[in-house]
Amino acid sequence: MTDYPDDELHEDLGPSKSQIKREMQALQAVGKRMLDLSDEQLDALPISDTLRAAIVESRRIRKHEARRRHLHYIGKVLRSEDDPEAIERGLNAFVAGSEEHTRRHHLAERWRDRMIAEGDTVVADFIEYCPMADVQHLRNLVRNARKEAEKQKNTGQSKKLFRALREWIDEAEQ
Repeated sequence: MTDYPDDELHEDLGPSKSQIKREMQALQAVGKRMLDLSDEQLDALPISDTLRAAIVESRRIRKHEARRRHLHYIGKVLRSEDDPEAIERGLNAFVAGSEEHTRRHHLAERWRDRMIAEGDTVVADFIEYCPMADVQHLRNLVRNARKEAEKQKNTGQSKKLFRALREWIDEAEQ
């Protein structure tokens, strides 16, 4: 029998069985949160086709035990994903009560209000902040929202501007 220093012995053991179980339960919790997402939200997450199919499949399962087993399967599929942390960050952005969702929502509102009030100078600032934004489309949305505000008539232009800003902000920050 060869004598190994304690340091080498502990390095070779890897994570404990309890640690692996906790990690699996955490992934199952992420999977459970994903079950409530819409198809559009699922498309926005960086997930594989296998995971997407498993989540869609879980929507048709009604029996408690079958759902529990399927949730274990989703956790297993999540473990094989490239970046489960990115999936969880994206998931947190969707949760209406999450700080990230609220922050992005307020940021888009502030940009919209400033664009309607101040015009093209703010549009240029936004293009610096979100270079992937379509400049021509953005200017058109701002022009329509400003006309709507001047006429004090709600035609939905302000909401269209907000939605576009929110999409570009989400793209820039992911």
